[in-house]
Parts: sequence; structure tokens; C-alpha cells
Amino acid sequence: MPSTARPPDVGEPLEPLPKEFAAFMRPELPGLMKEIGIEVTRAYPVYGRLLNGPNADAIRQGVEQALYAFVDRVAEPGKNAALRDELLRRFGRVEAYEGRDLDTLQGAYRLGARVALRRAKAVGQQYRLSPSLILAFADALFAYVEELERISREGYAEVQSRAFSEVPAQRRRLLHLILAAPPLPQALTGLCEAAAWPLPAEITMIALRSPVPEHLEAGLADDVLADLDGPQPHLLVPGALTPERRAMLDAALTGARAVVGLTVPLAQAADSVRWARRVAQLIDEGVVPEAPVVRCEDHLVTLWLLSDPALVSHLAARELAPVDRLPASRRDRLVETLRVHVSTRAPAEQVGELLGVHAQTVRYRLRNLDSLLGDRLADPDRRFALEASLRALHLLERDGDGA
Repeated sequence: MPSTARPPDVGEPLEPLPKEFAAFMRPELPGLMKEIGIEVTRAYPVYGRLLNGPNADAIRQGVEQALYAFVDRVAEPGKNAALRDELLRRFGRVEAYEGRDLDTLQGAYRLGARVALRRAKAVGQQYRLSPSLILAFADALFAYVEELERISREGYAEVQSRAFSEVPAQRRRLLHLILAAPPLPQALTGLCEAAAWPLPAEITMIALRSPVPEHLEAGLADDVLADLDGPQPHLLVPGALTPERRAMLDAALTGARAVVGLTVPLAQAADSVRWARRVAQLIDEGVVPEAPVVRCEDHLVTLWLLSDPALVSHLAARELAPVDRLPASRRDRLVETLRVHVSTRAPAEQVGELLGVHAQTVRYRLRNLDSLLGDRLADPDRRFALEASLRALHLLERDGDGA
């Protein structure tokens, strides 16, 4: 059995586990992630707070990468793990920014390993794997945990090497604390003084889409807080976007791709950056048109309608159930006519012009819809539900068409 005296080098095969073992463990990973999340947040409530903050997606992605990279290395020794390593360094940087030592993070890693080992023992019983194989798995797993700790320590040391007495380092920590899950920490005022940063009543967050140009930070005003090193780079601009602020950002963001969040009270900074990141995701999905700089305020209805796509689909299925029984081509024509009708409140002639059909055709379709939908079009609440779901479906169809 291999020794755990030192962690394996990145990419080193996890001997003596057979490659086939990966096939047994891979289906377990989604459930294992949930189980580890429950156990870790129960033992370390601070991570429950972080999982409700603006970095929640990056944290979950880091956990996922750590688990899948272990199984991938069993199946394919030497597979690249660069994304995993960057996310693990991010974990270390977060611990340093929040003023904790690494004991908490290391404890969470080891607790996760114990949960994984428990799951592996159950898999071993299910597939009648030999006890020696499970022991080899345990040995490799805890060696892997030491590797994770070492990589996170690199990120931690990177932050620690910057003297926190320096204003730039203080401001990086300040930005992290502002974006942590509410409420804002009591120490914020003192940290603002140490960072020479006046505490603003309101702020505007900006989500940056990778890659970030090297010149960007140099063009920012002195009071703009920036985190350009993480997987989700962002800026915090004190106050509203005045004409002067807009001119500064336009110059600094030349060559960059960014989404400007809403101007909100300081305590809602995490909401502003969350909305900006969601718009960035909708750009990637083809729902929101691509542009160098996109403003959340121009897409609020889209943000709202697509805040929970699964719920929108459920609502649409409920409201359009009577139409769903029709042949697909007829259903599509009626749904499109209904969408234009309820969203424009226009007469049949204008609806016909928008759809490219005769007004009499529109009237015929609307009579069909009245008979199919009953009181849905007369009841204000049901009509609103119909309009919201139809608008959302139209946005999602544009995505599916690559529009």
C-alpha cells in the first residue's frame, strides 16, 4: 500500500487503484456532492454563509472539480487539472481575506474525504469489491486531500505575502467582506478607515467577462475596488454612474467585456453582482444580445422572467395545457398569435401585420383560443400568468434558435 507521507505530484496516477474503479464511483458523484455540502455546512456554518453569497457558484464548482478530478485521475492518469487548481487557490485566498487560518478549510477537506470514504465502502459492498481495494482507495483519497490542502495553501500564502497594512491589500479584503453574505460585518467601518476608502451609501457592481485586459486596472479611479484574479472578476464603483463615472469606465473597459449591475445600497452589493453575472450567463446562452458593455437596467424584465427557467416551464405547461393537445404546427401558430395578442393588446389588424397573416386569420385563431383556454383570457391573474410565461418561452426559444 502506498505511503501517505507526502502528497502525490499534480497529475500523478493514484496507484494501485484500477481504472475500472472510476466507473463505480462516477455515478455516485452528484449525490456525494450534496452529502458533503450538508455535512460540511453543518460542521462549519461559515461555509453555509459563503454558499449563499455571490461566490457560491465558484465554491460549488471548486468542490465539483475536486471530486471529478480525483475520479478522472483514476480513469485517465495525468489528466490536466488546471481549473481545479485555480479554484482551490481561490479557496485559500478566501480564507486569508476573511481572516481565518487554514485549519477550518483543512477540516472541511478532511470531513469531505470521510464522507467520500463512507460512500466508497457502500459501493464496495454493492459491487463486492475486495477490502484491500477499499483500503487502497482510502490511502489514495487522503493523499489526494493533502494535495488539495497544499494547492489551497498556495492561494492563502499569496494573500498573506501582501502585507495587510498596505492600502491595496486592505481594499481587496474590504471588497471580499462587502460581497460576503449579509449582514455587513461590524468591523467594516474600521477596515474602511485602514484602507482609506470612504464608506459609500450606494454602489454599482460590474461583472467582467474573461479574459480581462491587462490595462484595465490602471484606468480605474482610485476609489474603485477590483478583484481581477478570481474566476469571476468584478469591480465595485462607489455611488451611481454619473457622466464622469461613465466616461472613466468607458475608457477603462476598452477591449473588455462587462456587464454593469444596478446601483444599490451598499448592503445589496452581492445582489448587484449576482444580477450582472446572470446577465453575462444569458449573453453566453444567446438570450441577451452580445455587446462589449451590457447594462442590467436594460434587461430587468428578462432577468425576472428567466430567474427560474424550470418554474417558468412549469407555469407555461399549466397555463397552455389545453393547447398542448393540438398537433404541433397548429399549436405553434396559436401560441405565437396568443403571445403577440396578449403582449401588444393590439387589434386583429395590427396583430396580423406583426405575424404576416390576414386579420381574419387572427380573429379565427383568437376564437379558437377563447374556446380552448376558457376564462384564462378574461381573468386578470390568469392572463398575467399567460403573458409572463409566453414572454419567457419566447426568450428561451430565441436561445434555442441561436438568436
